[in-house]
Amino acid sequence: MYAWIWRKLPGGVWSKLAISLVLITATGALLWYQVFPWATPLLPFDDVQVEAGTGEDAGSTVPGDEGPDEVPYDTTTNQPHPSPSR
Repeated sequence: MYAWIWRKLPGGVWSKLAISLVLITATGALLWYQVFPWATPLLPFDDVQVEAGTGEDAGSTVPGDEGPDEVPYDTTTNQPHPSPSR
């Protein structure tokens, strides 16, 4: 397809290169300012919904289910205290 476009452009190599750059810039601007803003509301990337808990699982004693504020692993094991020789 690109070879077909290159052959159809008028002029020599330098004029074809200049026309190609103008076409690429115009296509990018059209996409950036017209198509992408139009399509953004149609895409679900920002439609994130986190449901609140119902409270039914409160008081659970299942290991590893410590609740939303407690981390189920030790956060200091990868951060040892410096030794006196350092």
